[in-house]
Amino acid sequence: MRVAIAGGTGFLGSVLAGLLEDNGHEVLILTRRPAAGNSRLIGYLTDGARPEQELGPVDALVNLAGTSINSGRWTERRKQDILTSRIAATDEVVRIIRSMKNKPGVLVNASAIGLYPTSETAIYNEEGPAGNDFLADVVKTWEHRAAEARKDGVRTVFMRFGVILGKDEGALPLIALPYRLFAGGTVGSGRQWVSWIHVLDAARAILFAIENEAVSGAVNAVAPNPLRMKDFGRSVGRVLGRPHFLPVPAFALKAALGEKSKLVLEGQRVAPSKLGRHGFRFRFPDADEALRDILISE
Repeated sequence: MRVAIAGGTGFLGSVLAGLLEDNGHEVLILTRRPAAGNSRLIGYLTDGARPEQELGPVDALVNLAGTSINSGRWTERRKQDILTSRIAATDEVVRIIRSMKNKPGVLVNASAIGLYPTSETAIYNEEGPAGNDFLADVVKTWEHRAAEARKDGVRTVFMRFGVILGKDEGALPLIALPYRLFAGGTVGSGRQWVSWIHVLDAARAILFAIENEAVSGAVNAVAPNPLRMKDFGRSVGRVLGRPHFLPVPAFALKAALGEKSKLVLEGQRVAPSKLGRHGFRFRFPDADEALRDILISE
């Protein structure tokens, strides 16, 4: 297959590109910074860029582009950038599809479990209700814009990622740092849920959605065994051989991070129901195994 990825040089995108190439597929990267002489990198979202003229026929388009929600305090300007970066990339991907004579068979568009309300008791599958906070509003708009591709007959998948665990990027390096310094412990109440996924399984879920024509609409990309924050922290400490004893009170995080503190102080218990129904097998279904692979493997 020929697969084009917007956001293909980022945290998840680079893992996905490697996985696709390892499986014999051709990868094209949509980027704001194409390199002269590199036909794999195709410019988009810049003045004069016409990626549809360079792409040629593609079997699948994957959109992972957007400003990270993990970096920087959530000022009003930052929140606007989180939203507009996703909408601009998604609208451009839909425009590219619309202008192509031969449409791709599928669009896999990144989304997030931040759509669901935070809860310590509910379990959300893909039919779960939407929340009404900032992240939920971003996801609703994001998915609505991506759904425009359906009007061109393109199967569309909204990949609702949980907390993606990786070695150098995402949330895990910050979570693991206090443990490495012998200062790890329960964050907030510790009862909030962490619905996580190993970055390799996140990439494998995208490939699975591309290859399986029966998969469409919302897909929860989370491991089947979420943990409460206190148990997730204990798992990090256990894998690193560090104690779990120094609590981080909610008020301290709220003072330090402002509204963004909700990412760690509140959570959702999310089930990968659709992936399970279609037979997806997780490489890392349990947190200890996933964390060992990321934190102590060379």
